[in-house]
Amino acid sequence: MRYTFCFSLLLILSVSSAQAEPLTLADALAKRSATSQTLKIATMDEQIAVYNVQASRSGYLPRVDIQGGYTAQQAPQSISAPFGTFATQEADYAFLSLGIYQTLYDFGRTDARYGRAKAALEATGFDYRKQEQNVFFQTVTSYFLILQTQKILNAANDEVAQMTDHLRVAKVLYEEGVVTRNNLLQAEVQLSRSRQHRLEVVNRLDNAWLDLNNQIGDPPESRRELVEDTTVNLNDPDKPAQQAVAGRAEILAQRKLLDAGELEVRENKTGYYPEIYARAGLDYVQNDRVKEQYIMAATVGLKINLFDGFATTAHLNQAVRNRTKAEERLRQMESDFALEYRTAVNDAKVAKERINVTTTSITQGEENLRINRDRYQEQVGTATEVIDAQTLLTQIRTEHYQAIFDYQVALAKVKRARGEL
Repeated sequence: MRYTFCFSLLLILSVSSAQAEPLTLADALAKRSATSQTLKIATMDEQIAVYNVQASRSGYLPRVDIQGGYTAQQAPQSISAPFGTFATQEADYAFLSLGIYQTLYDFGRTDARYGRAKAALEATGFDYRKQEQNVFFQTVTSYFLILQTQKILNAANDEVAQMTDHLRVAKVLYEEGVVTRNNLLQAEVQLSRSRQHRLEVVNRLDNAWLDLNNQIGDPPESRRELVEDTTVNLNDPDKPAQQAVAGRAEILAQRKLLDAGELEVRENKTGYYPEIYARAGLDYVQNDRVKEQYIMAATVGLKINLFDGFATTAHLNQAVRNRTKAEERLRQMESDFALEYRTAVNDAKVAKERINVTTTSITQGEENLRINRDRYQEQVGTATEVIDAQTLLTQIRTEHYQAIFDYQVALAKVKRARGEL
């Protein structure tokens, strides 16, 4: 019993220690990568594309078919002769056919189909990177949102403490008959508003934790310590837009799809050309009225379609339109992502300036609150001035934390726009 108790205690302590371990942004991204259903689906798309490549490569290999069966006829085939009628086959017979078919030359049809499948596979790989970038951006945003909300909660807690102390001072002054009951009621109302604001912040923080835990696969009630000095590192922030977005996964994928579209056009053009093939076969027909029931043959032939209801022309026109569509889509993506990149860079610059401005404002707001509290206690200031000063300080702190959050998110947007997140 004693050893069981010790083991249970050690287990509890180890679990508590694990819960207390800080969660870095890198840890969160690693956990998201391992648990994301979106990325698992993208991985399956890659696997499907691999099988498509294998299917396209089969055009280089021979095709082997075997067919067999048993035929029952009403009467056997016969021939007429001056001396009577003679059956040339049995009425009921078994048959077997084995054929090996190999395309010798098809004017590049198989090459184009195989190349198109490989280009689609590479595009699928870039699509996985795109999904990974989007998933990581969501996790980065949630991570910094929790850090921001925690700081806002600290500001709300400070406001509640300040308003509680202000109410205490107002009660003392009211009991001494120095201030009117209006001052006391005003302090009580403001304290109630501060507590209500704090509850709203607590609720936002709980929801932010639920969102992050759901992303990284942690239990909903998990509350691990986040690293407050986490930052998004960005190299060469002034890189030109066109150069910056050139490595983005969506653009690389679209370029591969454009290559696939070009190969699709080439493949459909070969529908107007013949195909040279070779065939080796073994055919068996059960027939005791002939000497050779097994026939082996080899053929080299030429096959060409003369008319298919304009299907080849329609497929070619469709492929040309698909290629043009892919070209236009690539131009649109390059323009849109360049705009996204420039916007994110501007947002980061403005947010950084806001951080500098609000840092100074917090110091000024704290001094403003101190002066108004001293003036109120010395009866040369009003309760309204104290409340306004506290409200202003909380607002400035909130704006400061919002600027920090916006700056980190803007940097993450820049990295995502460059395909580097």
